[in-house]
Amino acid sequence: MSLNDDHPVARWHRILRERDLADLHTLLHEQAVFHSPVVHTPQVGRTLVVAYLTAAATVIANPTFRYVREIVGSHDALLEFVTELDGVEVNGIDLIRWDDAGRIVDFKVMVRPLKAMQAVQRCMAEALQRMAAGGKG
Repeated sequence: MSLNDDHPVARWHRILRERDLADLHTLLHEQAVFHSPVVHTPQVGRTLVVAYLTAAATVIANPTFRYVREIVGSHDALLEFVTELDGVEVNGIDLIRWDDAGRIVDFKVMVRPLKAMQAVQRCMAEALQRMAAGGKG
């Protein structure tokens, strides 16, 4: 399936490829929800979702990151990815839903196996702490 440049999935790919995290703010609905594979409660609101996705872009979307399968519907997509963290192979999915205006309203990440989820939890916690201290992730 060929997506036009304004499609939410195409914009997400561009954000990751170009590391243009400024566009992330405009891609997300103000009440967007992020579901982390390691945090029990959903993170609600654009500010929190931007923080989590920014950290993920620096940790998970490292040079080994690649999408290996995509299923795209009219308002949602499932993007399967693989990457490596600290020598651990990570396999996961991004489950994304957007509204009629093309703004992401829900972003869920699932990761396997357990060893990979533990690596993601550790690396993401470190990145979020650096960001909170004024670093870039």
